[in-house]
Amino acid sequence: MLELLAGGNPQIAKADGDAPVQAYLAAVPGWKRDVARRLDALVMRLVPEVRKAVKWNSPFYGIEGGGWFLSFHVFTRAVKVTFFKGTSLRPVPPGGAAKEARWIDVTEDGYDEAQMVRWIEQASALPGWLIG
Repeated sequence: MLELLAGGNPQIAKADGDAPVQAYLAAVPGWKRDVARRLDALVMRLVPEVRKAVKWNSPFYGIEGGGWFLSFHVFTRAVKVTFFKGTSLRPVPPGGAAKEARWIDVTEDGYDEAQMVRWIEQASALPGWLIG
């Protein structure tokens, strides 16, 4: 059985590709599963060439050779969507003070999908975070 970490975040082994991301999405509990699946589908629709991986028990989205532009993580009351070059987005996502990263906490009330589309489009066009 898959272990859930604090806040209900699935514990998924670090791996590249869609399969570990799909395993993560399937294991997310409750209403947060719908949010996570919608985010994944939105990224896939907007960035068909997206590269996926699970790192630190979170799905990561990037461009091959261009770095990672987005990740999200499940917490008790929200799904935290992080844009690694968030300070370059307009408008700047409301959360965070971690170098260039900014985030938005998506709660059960949902999120502004039109704004999320604009952020994903902008973020995917920027040089991303270069990690292994």
